[in-house]
Amino acid sequence: MFIDTHLHVIDKAALDYPWLGGAAALNRDFLYESYEREARRVGIEAALHMEVDVAPALIERETDYVAGLAAREGSLIVGAISSARPEEEGFAALVERQQENPLVKGFRRVLHVMPDELSEAPLFRENIKRLSGTRFTFDLCVLPHQIPRAVELIDLAPDVQFILDHCGVPDIKGEAMEPWRSHMREIAKRPNVVGKISGVIAYADAETWTLDTLRPYVEHTAECFGFDRLVWGSDWPVCTLGGGLSPWAAATQALFGGCTARERAKVYRENAKRIWGLG
Repeated sequence: MFIDTHLHVIDKAALDYPWLGGAAALNRDFLYESYEREARRVGIEAALHMEVDVAPALIERETDYVAGLAAREGSLIVGAISSARPEEEGFAALVERQQENPLVKGFRRVLHVMPDELSEAPLFRENIKRLSGTRFTFDLCVLPHQIPRAVELIDLAPDVQFILDHCGVPDIKGEAMEPWRSHMREIAKRPNVVGKISGVIAYADAETWTLDTLRPYVEHTAECFGFDRLVWGSDWPVCTLGGGLSPWAAATQALFGGCTARERAKVYRENAKRIWGLG
């Protein structure tokens, strides 16, 4: 059974997602009901909702929306990673408010589509340090060339638990291994970073990828972080760009099929339970 640490729900009637205007393949509703039906079929027992980069004014409304989904009887959603803007003064107040909200387990600021310099701003870095001593994690979604900047951020906040999304977003379609491979080895040296094996089929050619296409990227991530610092995620609906949730879940089972039952349990669910205090 999986705990999915990276679920996105897109409900255009409820929230505004400015970035969807430039993402035609995802520019429609991807509702919880559709996810739940398929998730239960592939063995997902619980999920964390990952923020979907809504319009900044709607960040806390998105959290309220997710709370409504989580409150449904039998819901798979057991927590939320909230959007945040660490480059702004209001970040500290947001963190303070969400301390009282047990649904919120951490924060993310999408960085892979932002200028590289964003995470270098003094206020951004100071605000990330504010997470020290809290229960909150911080997800890093960065491109391979941005990983050194992520390392700088991590080194400034050694008491914060960071999560590196999507195996560091490798260019699988382009078969690029460097500088991704070297940067992954370097970032994994930081004990406060967990690698997330999530939805990497979205970075492969949807028509031609096979297990062997994905294997070097997933195996290198596992080798760098070890089985105590890996979690799994679907990245639904972004994973539909590479075939969908069911093919990704099946590929995961095959890729980790040679591991011990204990190792698979850690990656699929136990590490997530520990990191985010899930029941």
